[in-house]
Amino acid sequence: QVQLVDAGGGLVQAGGSLRLSCAASGRTISSYTMGWFRQAPGKAREFVATISRLGTVTDYADSVKGRFTISRDNAKNMVYLELNSLKPEDTAVYYCAASGAAVVARISQSYGYWGQGTQVTVSS
Repeated sequence: QVQLVDAGGGLVQAGGSLRLSCAASGRTISSYTMGWFRQAPGKAREFVATISRLGTVTDYADSVKGRFTISRDNAKNMVYLELNSLKPEDTAVYYCAASGAAVVARISQSYGYWGQGTQVTVSS
């Protein structure tokens, strides 16, 4: 099993940037497709970004494409999400997740391991 710990959230003004990190332990993340999801108050959890096991393939939700960047460092067992040009509608709890799927996945049910979440709040 793999354990995930999310960090890096905070309060930022619109137009600002944050870098979220996800530290994995228990197993090497090179065996997993990794993803980021978010959940705003009163809304369902939604897909944000995903990255393949070797980092060669990425996929983003249309709402964040061009603003967010997912990356991974398998040697350090870390996954990152760079958030730029933040908007108030990006406010949510962000979750890192690991999937045993061989390909990138947008569906949360594909992910068996989840971090505890980190709060991102964007003020207007």
